[in-house]
Amino acid sequence: MAWAKKLLMRAFGRPSGVLGRLGGVIMARVNRDAAAQVIELVDVGPNDKVLEVGFGPGVAIQLLSQRVPAGWVAGVDQSQEMVRQAAARNAEAARGRRVDLRYGSAERLPFGDETFDKVLAINSMQAWTDAGAGLREIRRVLKPGGNVVLGFTVNSGQPKAGFAESLAAAGFAQARIVDRPKLFCAIASKRGD
Repeated sequence: MAWAKKLLMRAFGRPSGVLGRLGGVIMARVNRDAAAQVIELVDVGPNDKVLEVGFGPGVAIQLLSQRVPAGWVAGVDQSQEMVRQAAARNAEAARGRRVDLRYGSAERLPFGDETFDKVLAINSMQAWTDAGAGLREIRRVLKPGGNVVLGFTVNSGQPKAGFAESLAAAGFAQARIVDRPKLFCAIASKRGD
């Protein structure tokens, strides 16, 4: 069973090699609807600065860049393969400096304090090394009053239990769970400290 988990991580958790390339193609198709639903819930405005943590093949980045014509979309992913796929998918927006994709982890986000209006993650939290540290980093880069949405499809294997409490423990307010068809989201906002 350990080998199966290792293969799944190479294809979908921290994609690498041939399995990672294939995983990216699959994720781009399967998660597009989930990305659109999460983007609706995060309530992105045309001037927002938005961060996606664990952007995978860059489908949500692409959708976000269309929704923020006067804003900026950034992303961080811990897979070089996903950075390559997302960069190819978003090449035009990146050339126009409307998209900034970086290799890195949720636990050490390569952005300054209070940079973003909105932060989202879709099916990536289960691949973070330390979920609590990742949530604290998201809080650090989020502007006061900004929103975070963590989305999980039914295929993620992620249980709902404890998410609102985890967000509250990381310093977020108004944490709640929203159910959608084939998806659930944990939503919270950063208090205006």
